[in-house]
Order: sequence, then structure tokens, then C-alpha cells
Amino acid sequence: QVQLAESGGGLVQAGGSLRLSCAASGRTFSSHAMGWFRQAPGKEREFVAGIGWRGGRTDYADSVKGRFTISRDNTKNIVGLQMNSLKPEDTAVYYCAAVFSPGDVVPVAWYVYNYWGQGTQVTVSS
Repeated sequence: QVQLAESGGGLVQAGGSLRLSCAASGRTFSSHAMGWFRQAPGKEREFVAGIGWRGGRTDYADSVKGRFTISRDNTKNIVGLQMNSLKPEDTAVYYCAAVFSPGDVVPVAWYVYNYWGQGTQVTVSS
């Protein structure tokens, strides 16, 4: 079992930055790929960024490449998402998710992940 809790959301002006954190509990965190997803009102949940369990493999949605950076610290069971140059279209509820992936694969489909946090709201004003 893996329990996840996000923090760090808030209101920011366009062009600003936020850092989201996801605290994980559970002894097998290091064997799990971690992903950040987001869902805006009336839209489907979409992949934002993911990182393999070793931390060396990452993947990003085209819409956030060059602006967002995902990282993890397996000694502290924390996954971070640094978001820079934020745009109003980044406004959404952001979710942290985990899936057992000992082969270091980073899935991008939300339905593959079986552990989810409660979400944190990010609002970017224009």
C-alpha cells in the first residue's frame, strides 16, 4: 500500500512559479513510478509529468516541457513538481499518483496508476 498527500498548490500570476510536493508513505515507495496529473473543470484528467522509481527516467507532456521539472527523493519519500512560467491554462487540480513499476517504466495513462492523492488546486491568473 502507498498513501499519497499533495501540498503546495495556490494562486499565482501568469509567469510565476509554484512547487508541488507529494509525500508518500509505504515501504515500497522506491519500487513505484510516480506521476503528476491534472484535471481542469469540464476536461479529462491528463498526464503532466512522470518519473521512474530510480529517478533517472522522466517524461513530460508537451504542454509543460521546458517549464516543469519532476524530481524525487527516495530517502524522504517525496516527489516534487517545480512549475515555472505558469500560464492560465495550467489552472487545474493537480494529483500525485503511484504505480508499482520495478522495470523503471513511466506510464502516461492515468488508469494505469492505482494510488492517488487527494489533489491540490493550482490557479494561474492572467
